[in-house]
This record gives sequence, C-alpha cells and structure tokens, in this order.
Amino acid sequence: MKKLFFAFIGGLVFGLGLILAGMANPAKVLGFLDIAGKWDPSLAFVMGGAIAVGLVGFRLAHKHALAWTGEPRVWPALHGLDKRLVFGALLFGIGWGIAGICPGPALVLLGAGSGKALWFVAAMVAGMALHVLLSRVSAKSDEAK
Repeated sequence: MKKLFFAFIGGLVFGLGLILAGMANPAKVLGFLDIAGKWDPSLAFVMGGAIAVGLVGFRLAHKHALAWTGEPRVWPALHGLDKRLVFGALLFGIGWGIAGICPGPALVLLGAGSGKALWFVAAMVAGMALHVLLSRVSAKSDEAK
C-alpha cells in the first residue's frame, strides 16, 4: 500500500509539474522545437530545472540502500551507447517533433480527454508491443545460433 501511495503522489506531482510548466501543451512544445522559426526557449529552463533537481535527488538516493517504501533500490546497469539506444532516441525525437507530445504529457493530456493524446498513446502502446515482439524474435534467433 505504501508503494502505491508514493507512486500516486509522484505521478500527481509529475503531472501537475508538466501542466504548470507548459509541457502538456503541444503548441508550446512545438514552439520550443522550432529553432529556425519563432523559437520559445522557456522549456529549456524547465528542462534545466528538472535536471538540476534530478541530479540532487539521485545523489541523495544513492546514499540510501532503501527507498521510502522500504524496498531496496535497484539501479540500472550502464551499457553505454549502442545502435538500439541511438535508433530509439531518434525515433523518440521524431515522434516528439511531429506530435509535440512525449509520453508523460501524453498521459496527462489523455486524462484531460484529448483526442490527439488518445491517438498518440495508442501509437505509443503499439510501438511498445512491437518492441516486445521484435525483442522476442531476436532472442529466439540468438538462441538458435
């Protein structure tokens, strides 16, 4: 129950932060991405602030073996850059540039009843399902070798 509570509070704070920062507004995001036109740099400050807060948060979290829920922290292993990461980042950036939405704000917009977000989330879930399918096929072909 404690884990669910902290997940809810974290999601609520994240969603409210996205709304207040304008990240849930596709027009504002596209204005930020339009560096050759009427560029709106305000989201760069939002991202910079988020990175600064995140750096402090992760430094503090690394000093404690347990999370607030009492569970052990599990940190991802770093593998460096590979073609899957670069391709995924390119695909993510292209999708963000076309729609003006990324996954977090898409869920906020979906909760607000946005039709554009419904299409975006449906495409995102389809992409995730395709990734799982292709990963399984790749794993099976690696096992066969």
